[in-house]
Amino acid sequence: MAPPISISLVFFLLCLVSKSHSLEFTFNGFNQSDLRLAGDSAMKDRAVRLTSTTKNIFGRAFYPSPVQFFTNTSSARNISSFSTHFVFLIAPSGSSRGGHGIAFTVAPSMEFPGAKAGHYLGILNESNEENKSNRLFMVEFDTVNGYKEASDSEGNQVGVNVNNFLSIESEPAAYYRDGTDRKRDFRLESGNPIQAWIDFDGLSGVLNVTVAPDSEPKPSRPLISRPLSLNQLFLENMYVGFSAATGEKTSSHYILAWSFNSNGIAPELDLSTLPIPPKVKKSPSSRLRIHALIGALSAVVLLLLVALFFVVMYRRRLVFESLEDWELDCPHRFSYKDLYLATKGFRNSELLGKGGFGAVYKGVLPSTGAEVAVKKIGSNNSRQGMREFAAEIESLGRLRHKNLVNLQGWCKRENDLLLVYDYIPNGSLDSLLFKPRSGLILTWEQRYNILKGIAAGLLYLHEEWTQVVIHRDIKSSNVLIDGDMNGRLGDFGLARLYDHQENSHTTHVVGTIGYIAPELAQTGKASTSSDVFAYGVLLLEVASGRGSVVSDPNKGRIMLVEWIFELAQAGRILDAVDLKLGSGYDVKEMEMVLGLGLFCCHPIADARPTMRQIARYLNGDDLLPGIDKLGSDVYLNAQAKMSRFMGVFLGESNTTSLHGSSSAVEMSSSSIQGGR
Repeated sequence: MAPPISISLVFFLLCLVSKSHSLEFTFNGFNQSDLRLAGDSAMKDRAVRLTSTTKNIFGRAFYPSPVQFFTNTSSARNISSFSTHFVFLIAPSGSSRGGHGIAFTVAPSMEFPGAKAGHYLGILNESNEENKSNRLFMVEFDTVNGYKEASDSEGNQVGVNVNNFLSIESEPAAYYRDGTDRKRDFRLESGNPIQAWIDFDGLSGVLNVTVAPDSEPKPSRPLISRPLSLNQLFLENMYVGFSAATGEKTSSHYILAWSFNSNGIAPELDLSTLPIPPKVKKSPSSRLRIHALIGALSAVVLLLLVALFFVVMYRRRLVFESLEDWELDCPHRFSYKDLYLATKGFRNSELLGKGGFGAVYKGVLPSTGAEVAVKKIGSNNSRQGMREFAAEIESLGRLRHKNLVNLQGWCKRENDLLLVYDYIPNGSLDSLLFKPRSGLILTWEQRYNILKGIAAGLLYLHEEWTQVVIHRDIKSSNVLIDGDMNGRLGDFGLARLYDHQENSHTTHVVGTIGYIAPELAQTGKASTSSDVFAYGVLLLEVASGRGSVVSDPNKGRIMLVEWIFELAQAGRILDAVDLKLGSGYDVKEMEMVLGLGLFCCHPIADARPTMRQIARYLNGDDLLPGIDKLGSDVYLNAQAKMSRFMGVFLGESNTTSLHGSSSAVEMSSSSIQGGR
């Protein structure tokens, strides 16, 4: 009988096998044979020049051998922990800003047929940019904003991209000084070397992205840190490298040094040996402009000295907006003058609607011509309330998802707060469902796509962002429909944030009657499960074409959830389908959406699905449990209690009002505390 193998020996052998599949390299400067070059890329003085300053070109440089990213154990096949450290340089062609940027790329191939320059960075084109089969992971160092927009604008940000160039998370270029919590901004397009570190922890599934000038050590705190699932994205073997592009704006893009480790920490680079790329030659017209600018500035200085006297004399007649210390830390601040001009002085003709937190106006920013929606909140908030609100603006302003109405910025003038959002042209979902314009009835395909989009946005808020965001006011009137008929969740006026692995501490009941979960009405404690309940009501509204409260000939006004559940118990759930759809819907999808709506509205919070499970049901990845799994007795008993609680508002309260066919009932402020 052979002697047993010790555990330590087995562990040693496993490590040896894992190490044999790892790839590690370090380039402190490059030779011609080190990388596979494509497009406009070329080797220049031991540096890789990805692009010159020619318009509308791209260049790529990839490590020639594939990288094995997975470690196989006896129990699972997991992505390995990989790391890379590189130094890049972006220099504009003249005195003006250039573009478009560099992307560190992990791809299944080094070939990208049909790739285009500009915002596509030599990787994708408009026909394949959102294909899941791309299997692309990119960290983008972007110097031009304007992706999918009419015009480009200056950009200076770092973004994480999967399969397309719409970043799942991005931050302005900055780094944390050791020992402090304050970020220091810097320009990516400075013409100076910039360091970047990208570290992925295979065990925790967390991606960290860090940047800093070459004169700084690696900051202890990353610029971006977020969970990211790569197991389904990556193939067994992938290629790593860089791509850059120019458009109508141009810059020279260089990679000066690069280290990589597919199963551990990337080796340190020797910054003392960095190659020095050749200087970008400025055209004679640029030099002439510089001389003319110097002369003009000299004249301007003289004029300013004369004008200074008049400024001092009349400064008391000028009205300035005062800034408090806390306001300086909040990003994306617009001037009141710009927003006043954008909305034509907040004229009634530009009014889009009114809500509990103020009026919303359409605006066109005078500086860029971009359309925005400006929410003007009244001045009845205390200074402390404003400060707390601004603290949340600072966090919510960093939310970026294609199915959310993104907060672009804000402005404070005395005690008035103005929030600037994306402008969404097709208005709210409730108006399209309950008051459709002539000839514009949402098809079932459009409705189903909207529901999937809102589910994706809520999954991002609940699980995928750096903090948990509870929306607390999900309803059809807060879902806006963009030009491509995609749903985007908006109005975060009631939202609450807290860290993952913590519990929400909210204790006030806020929301809209018909969407309030039973436990929220009883305890006042909001959670992701109470958001799921409201989303379930939204599912039922979209499928039935009815509001959250309906009229029953025997019971009067009752909750939509109760009405549809009784139909389901009687085996007639399809009687709830919106008559405006006729027969133009998929029966299995309709049954699934109605059943999922009831599942989300389960009276027991722990029995409801998570947003990740909901997304899988809607995408067909999992089968929905049968309606009989809801537990009819428990369900009906809880709904009966909930109906008695809501009866105050549905039948007796003088402050209650029904809005059109949507039957969306606003709560009486005397009974339930609203607002923030």
